Amino acid sequence: MDSTGEREGRKRSLDELSLEQLFESKGVPKWREQLTVRSFVVSLALGFFLTFIAMKLNLTTGIIPSLNVSAGLLGFFLVKTYTKVLEKAGMLKQPFTRQENTVIQTSVVACSGIAFSGGFGSYLLGMSKEVAVDFDQADDVVNVKEPSLGWMIAFLFLVSFLGLCSVVPLRKIMIIGYKLTYPSGTATAHLINSFHTPQGAILAKQQVSLLFKSFTASFLWSFFQWFYTAGKDCGFTAFPTFGLKAYENKFYFDFSATYVGMGMICPYMINISLLLGSLISWGILWPYISSKKGFWYDAALSDSSLHGLTGYKVFISISMILGDGLFHFLEVLFRSTYDMYNKQRETVVPFSSEQCFPDHPAISFDDRRRTNVFLKDQIPNSIAFIGYILLAVISIIVVPFFFPQLRFYHIVVAYLIAPLLAFCNSYGCGLTDWSLASSYAKLAIFIFGAWAGIGSGGVVAGLAACGVTMGIVSTASDLMQDFKTGYLTLASPRSMFVSQIIGTAMGCVISPVVFWIFYKAYPVGDADSEYPAPYAKVYRGIALLGVEGFASLPKHCLSFCLVFFLSAFSICALREVAKYKDWRIQNYVPSAMGMAVPFYSGSYFAIDMCVGSLVLFAWEKVNKRQADLYAPAVASGMICGDGIWSLPSSLLALGKVQPPICMKFLPRLNDANLDTYSRG
Repeated sequence: MDSTGEREGRKRSLDELSLEQLFESKGVPKWREQLTVRSFVVSLALGFFLTFIAMKLNLTTGIIPSLNVSAGLLGFFLVKTYTKVLEKAGMLKQPFTRQENTVIQTSVVACSGIAFSGGFGSYLLGMSKEVAVDFDQADDVVNVKEPSLGWMIAFLFLVSFLGLCSVVPLRKIMIIGYKLTYPSGTATAHLINSFHTPQGAILAKQQVSLLFKSFTASFLWSFFQWFYTAGKDCGFTAFPTFGLKAYENKFYFDFSATYVGMGMICPYMINISLLLGSLISWGILWPYISSKKGFWYDAALSDSSLHGLTGYKVFISISMILGDGLFHFLEVLFRSTYDMYNKQRETVVPFSSEQCFPDHPAISFDDRRRTNVFLKDQIPNSIAFIGYILLAVISIIVVPFFFPQLRFYHIVVAYLIAPLLAFCNSYGCGLTDWSLASSYAKLAIFIFGAWAGIGSGGVVAGLAACGVTMGIVSTASDLMQDFKTGYLTLASPRSMFVSQIIGTAMGCVISPVVFWIFYKAYPVGDADSEYPAPYAKVYRGIALLGVEGFASLPKHCLSFCLVFFLSAFSICALREVAKYKDWRIQNYVPSAMGMAVPFYSGSYFAIDMCVGSLVLFAWEKVNKRQADLYAPAVASGMICGDGIWSLPSSLLALGKVQPPICMKFLPRLNDANLDTYSRG
């Protein structure tokens, strides 16, 4: 047992390193004061801005990096600039606090997150005729649902708020009792806290300056490229960097600032995994299967038919995704169960500034202050229970009007098991920072699709159930991340809950509108279009497997699927064993999910992202500290500039304004024929 003197000594040493002592002189605003009009105006603007970027990525590769740095920097910069102007004019009534900054961050991320959880690049688009036409099975009217702005907005409002109600009663046990880390929420809190220190404010100003410079350069570069894209396969995005044969197999650098920026943000091993998956699929596997054309599948089939080469691409990529998802599901389930078993005797006790947990020899000043604030403003559990039951009843009545294939009893079952899934995902996310929302959603496709049956519209039923599940599970883990951020920035749980609700409501309107702009301006979902939305076919393929079984697979495809499923599972297992044993190879084992992404999408973005990694690597060699401080801001600016160009580009396409030039690359023989034709 430690003596009282030793315990007090440790307490003093912890307090000497306290972050909250820097803010002790600043009072904590009441929860209503943290919710300001200006914060939600800024959230609305940034939410629309980042939703456009997330939607573009969702409809191209399906890979969406964290936009927290962009949201945090831009939110801080906009409100700080606004308050400085008012302060100089003598009109400032309320200073800008880190709690208000946290409210902005929460609302913006909740808003832009609907671009993913809303399924615009996956399950919603997978219901459409555009995607169904490439599948020879289940393309009848009962298994197709065309996107429409009205029903998409209404459906999202029905399913996106239940997840918030399902985990509110668990906030204290998750954040204080189990002390789950929620790495993304913790990192966001540290970012916000740093902005509001004198040194952090100077650094944030420099980061914002670099972000705007890279944003401007990226936007102008995208604008310049547009002039050369007057036709199919025109422009810099069709530059055959490694030759025309490599270009046919999607090996080329497409000069995308977005993917180069993503490469600077994503870990090196993820980018290498993408490139490795590209080499295995587009460099070896697909050319080999193409050589079997006429033997394994009908040579007369169109390129888009799922009974041909495209079928191998879709279902093999699905098998890897499912193998990776199953492993992480089992891993998180095991770790969560084991962790809860070890902590089941711990008790959560509200304490004053002088009290300590009995099992801890010392409690820092930071923890004492944060816990007192977190426990001060309670959210009544009755509100969460009533809200969940009320929203569930409304959904059970209304959702079948949008999707007659999904019966009321299907939705009842979904809402009975959803709180359990929401808890599992929230707990696992707190341990590993890995949200398994899409894995739970894919499981729902199988269960409810098979339950409904293909004759009763099982494909649409499965995809709709996927939407219900993803909407609940995804928002639940997002809210718990926000509670962790609020805990570390002394933002009230009530203000976090309200800002999450408002941000989600914004997203339920903004995301469908942004998707509708893309949908009307481009042939979204077409494999040859600028926005192929590869995961739409993946999700519809999963639904087909659920209702038809393996009969829908091309010849030998099941064998390939089994091999790649087991390979993905084994790779994930090797990574975890290497981490547990602390083997040196742990940093060199690829990501199975990263390898699976280019199997259907292509290799071009993997090459771009590896270029981003090379840029970051060179920067770190020259000045590592500078790269650590400024690279995320530069990369975010590159992503934002290229992404926001999608708005004027879409408006030009809607207005039938075409670029003036087509820059295309042809083989020498074709070029000679073209010269002869033009002279004749």
